[in-house]
Amino acid sequence: MLITRSPLRITLGGGGTDLPSYYENYEGFLVSAAIDKYVYITIHKTFQPEYIIKYSKYEKVNSLAEIQHPIIREAMKTYHTSNEFVEITSMADIPAGTGLGSSGSFTAALIKGICTYQRVLVDPYSLAEASCDIELNKLKEPIGKQDQYIASFGGLTTFHFKKDGKVDVSPLKISDEALYNLEDHLLLFFTGQSRKASSILRDQDDKTKESNSKMIENLHFVKELGIESKRCLENDDLEQFARLMNIHWNYKKERSPSMTNSEIDYCYDFALKNGALGGKLIGAGGGGFLMFYAHDPIKLREAMKKALMREVRFRFDFEGTKVLS
Repeated sequence: MLITRSPLRITLGGGGTDLPSYYENYEGFLVSAAIDKYVYITIHKTFQPEYIIKYSKYEKVNSLAEIQHPIIREAMKTYHTSNEFVEITSMADIPAGTGLGSSGSFTAALIKGICTYQRVLVDPYSLAEASCDIELNKLKEPIGKQDQYIASFGGLTTFHFKKDGKVDVSPLKISDEALYNLEDHLLLFFTGQSRKASSILRDQDDKTKESNSKMIENLHFVKELGIESKRCLENDDLEQFARLMNIHWNYKKERSPSMTNSEIDYCYDFALKNGALGGKLIGAGGGGFLMFYAHDPIKLREAMKKALMREVRFRFDFEGTKVLS
């Protein structure tokens, strides 16, 4: 049995500028961080001549074309070049639809597993591009490239998305002290709501393609926030980074009426009143996780616990997508 693992992520700045509809005209930039919450893929040779696929559903089919899961079907058709029948199972520390980039992590772990199973080496850049090709090109999902890239590379990483589709990848030049402080003072809380990212991103994608001036200006400003967030993190100015998150969230809410709701707004305001210096909703919006930076994480943690907000503690991951066994 072969097992691969791919990290989930949080966005630290510039989120939304990684969609082709934006970066192909204006270039995109963001800062992302892989965390120690993972998607796992196992691949095993089947005893009978059949493909067995296990995720939230169970499939047993005789040909790749019959596989219902779109990412698994396309990845197998593209990279499973042998005629060997296999069983594929997926598991995750945190379910999909919660804004932590699970789809990109799933795709990266799957392709890494398929290639490794066939003894084909794949480097992080090639893995990220292969994952993007499946989701953006073959499946035509209105999503960006961040998730596939941070899942493949791991770490705290900056991505510069060029007009020609190429991506410059650079580790964030953050000091050890700032890194440890960031881990200690960033907190994630589950809103209790999940959603499909593509349904919200499609609105942004459509407006960007239509050259909607309000959307373009919003994304321009968010890109500058991402660049400024990088500067703050590399200069150990975590308090200003936290304030930028708050500004980012206010601009992010303007992109779509589905971005937030009264419950999310209440939880956000509650956190600010109980010690959070800044924060934002992670991912496309509409649900998932709220992330906050707090001077006193214990105070905020206790307040959110009383408000019945479930915290997910994390550390950063610096390994990216890898083979475990």
